[in-house]
Amino acid sequence: MSDKMTVYRNISENESHMNRLLPVQESFDVIERALQVGGRKAVFYFLDGMIKDEAMVKIMDTMLSVQTSDMPQDATSFAQKYIAYVEVDVLNQFDEIVRNVLSGVTVLFIDGYNAAIAIDCRTYPARSVEEPEKDKSLRGSKDGFVETVVFDTALIRRRIRDPNLVMEMLEVGKSSRSDVVLCYMKNLADGELLQNVRQRLQSVSTTDLCMNQQSLAEALIGSRWYNPFPKFKLTERPDTTAACLMEGKIAILVDNSPAAMILPTSVLDMIEEANDYYFPAWTSLYLKVSRTIILFLTVFLTPVFLLLMQNPQWLPDAFAFVAVRDVVNIPLVWQLLILELAIDGLRLAALSTPNMLSTPLSVFAGLVLGEFSVNSGWFNSEVMLYMAFVAVANYTQPNFELGYAVKFIRMILLILTAVFDWIGFLLGCILLAVLLITNKTLSGRSYLNVKKS
Repeated sequence: MSDKMTVYRNISENESHMNRLLPVQESFDVIERALQVGGRKAVFYFLDGMIKDEAMVKIMDTMLSVQTSDMPQDATSFAQKYIAYVEVDVLNQFDEIVRNVLSGVTVLFIDGYNAAIAIDCRTYPARSVEEPEKDKSLRGSKDGFVETVVFDTALIRRRIRDPNLVMEMLEVGKSSRSDVVLCYMKNLADGELLQNVRQRLQSVSTTDLCMNQQSLAEALIGSRWYNPFPKFKLTERPDTTAACLMEGKIAILVDNSPAAMILPTSVLDMIEEANDYYFPAWTSLYLKVSRTIILFLTVFLTPVFLLLMQNPQWLPDAFAFVAVRDVVNIPLVWQLLILELAIDGLRLAALSTPNMLSTPLSVFAGLVLGEFSVNSGWFNSEVMLYMAFVAVANYTQPNFELGYAVKFIRMILLILTAVFDWIGFLLGCILLAVLLITNKTLSGRSYLNVKKS
């Protein structure tokens, strides 16, 4: 039987149909609660652990006092008269009812009514609002998004008290049916871009959004594995999101994810962080220029070093000190590539290390392994120095995905330079330019398009 059917007047038929659509007998957390309301049989359906017990007790207490002679003719009148709660809706189709129940909404069937009453007294397990670990600021607010989308929208509303701020709720995923919120300023956002993003969200065909924004992004843009540069900007800060909205950008929130996806995105947005909004213009400009220079160095420092070591005659006398003087037991390119992998290994080890052990293990890895690897002849001290700079410089970029994209480009440059010398280095630079130019973000615009919405 199709779940597009409308609600029956007979409570037994409604109960039988709901028990076929929902695993009431199999799942312990899907609850069916029967009671008498005004001399008629009534049935509640809800998820255990996702309702406010105190609110439901008060609602049930009110309904149990209803007399038979006081029963209204329809569900809408009953809800208006006897459901003493804020968010109440009347539903007529079973697909809407099942979707609401699985979202945590309590649904009430009453014998004689050909509609169900949805009472949104749900509550979600949520952690406290705290500053994001990765996206901290020296000044400004210390709160951040959490995994509950209703709380996230409230954090934005708290900062923008403007009726032009619109929060559109959409549903994506055939199985997960994840809540996706499209946030924008009605008077500032680009209408064409907004319509394009809305249509693409509504036309997404996917089973679930288990990986939140990443799953949504892959569903929206398809497979573009050959381009490592990120297609969107994520932020866990509500103040940064509010600032982007006031600039005319669009934010996408996905339930169960403590981050907002910002559109449109350019390469300049990727290197922007929260501190840029809180400092004066000159300080903010200096920080942006510093991050840009450091980003440039993380891409080209080791490939240029390798190129000069392969062509020492190109090295000016003033920079002769950078030349490798020690015996090279392992080719420089292999030293650099091995250290690229070793740095990621140390990073992964740090993620899996308990907090109480992370500091001593970091000291052990940095001092003992670094010192003995040079003394043993595996690596040259110059290579260790440059790779240490690259490893530290990666953390100056607020965007984690951009850091790995830079890493992949750097490794390609190293390999091409080692194989084809200066021609390979030039080919790598051309490849980098092509990837930047052809990279399309979720908004459909070029990665190098810095135009404001």
